[in-house]
Amino acid sequence: MGAMEGCARLQSAPDLLKAPAMAADLHIIGGGLAGSEAAWQAAESGVDVILHEMRPVRGTEAHQSDSLAELVCSNSFRSDDAMNNAVGLLHEEMRRAGSLIMGAADAHKLPAGGALAVDRHAFSHHVTGRLESHPRVTISREEIIALPPPDWASVIVATGPLTSQSLGASIADATGLDQLAFFDAIAPIVHRESIDFDIAWFQSRYDKQGPGGGVADYINLPMDETQYKDFVAALLAGEKTDFKEWEKSTPYFEACLPIEVMAERGEQTLAFGPMKPVGLQDPRSTRRPHAVVQLRQDNALGSLWNMVGFQTKLKHAEQVRIFRTIPGLENAQFARLGGLHRNTFINSPRLLDAQLRLKSRPHLRFAGQVTGVEGYVESAAIGLLAGRFAAAELLGTAVQPPPPTTALGALLSHITGGADARTFQPMNVNFGLFPDFPKDAKIRGKDRKQAMSARALQDLGAWLGEKAAAE
Repeated sequence: MGAMEGCARLQSAPDLLKAPAMAADLHIIGGGLAGSEAAWQAAESGVDVILHEMRPVRGTEAHQSDSLAELVCSNSFRSDDAMNNAVGLLHEEMRRAGSLIMGAADAHKLPAGGALAVDRHAFSHHVTGRLESHPRVTISREEIIALPPPDWASVIVATGPLTSQSLGASIADATGLDQLAFFDAIAPIVHRESIDFDIAWFQSRYDKQGPGGGVADYINLPMDETQYKDFVAALLAGEKTDFKEWEKSTPYFEACLPIEVMAERGEQTLAFGPMKPVGLQDPRSTRRPHAVVQLRQDNALGSLWNMVGFQTKLKHAEQVRIFRTIPGLENAQFARLGGLHRNTFINSPRLLDAQLRLKSRPHLRFAGQVTGVEGYVESAAIGLLAGRFAAAELLGTAVQPPPPTTALGALLSHITGGADARTFQPMNVNFGLFPDFPKDAKIRGKDRKQAMSARALQDLGAWLGEKAAAE
């Protein structure tokens, strides 16, 4: 939805125009990953859905098309390892729950080592086509400028981190709280043909085999120590985007810091972070690089490559100047330069119940990044749950939240009560959110993660089975 504008403290909007109710069991506001997944899950459960998406009637500062589930930042869904990584486990749980988002990602995946990366345009076109052709889904291209009244019996608000000012003000009015916010940054995309392969080479870190069997899925650009230090100095000196006065106190999300903000934390921070050289060696050289810039394939043709970890708030001209000092990118042509946008989310642990309903207005549910989860997959996962919960309620079917031992349940439990409401910040799924084993189980290290994954999939199967039986 639209990027936030105006002052940091949102004002109430009691007199905002409310759109008339339309004939549907369920209204979903927002056609991003969460809204699209929620619409699919509810429609597949037998509920009629109207999905309200304001693009192209009103655009945003981040979106470039009017397709549903457009990926505006990275094209990576991160690790696809279901037994050793919490987000990979979440992938698998969503697949087993009939996820539209995961189905589209699997249909349009690209080589990316152990990660699941997708062709962003084919992915969003796939999601849009499936929803447009579903007999129980109607897509309404309009802006909803305020929270709907109770005569819209069931509503899911999935407006994402770029909730428009007017709707954000209405949410603030309903919750009685100021909106929380953080900045999120976008990484540049480079045309492959402009990369110098006399310097660059293909390799995945530690030659790790990806889902497609490849062990050379990334383009690597080496730096010696002098080049690295000069690059860090240029980042620090480069001209950055100016913040408005009301934006200056807004925190960044730690897992998606601009590269120059990371560089401010110490000269070697990047060499131990997104530019770490471990597990990478140019086969044409015997010298180990001091740092390595990695690029990940961004489209099916292999013509566009994303600069991994290079989200930035540098001004566009500075990006071109500084990033062309990277060995191998001296003549780089950029399909997209990096950028910065302000994201918003609600204090879910304080405001939402265990089925994502707003406690003060239970006909309203929230889903996706606006609930304080971070990441494409996490956002879609909360949309999946919101769609199922809303459909079950409308159909008069009892359904319990997934067990907290599952990735779906752990994420849900965190945002609806597990997190401290006083310090609530966006969170990716991770094994730290899962209930631990008894101390006498003595499961440690890699075995612990695998045991948690095995337990999760077993408990998810029971939850899905019970739900199917109840329906």
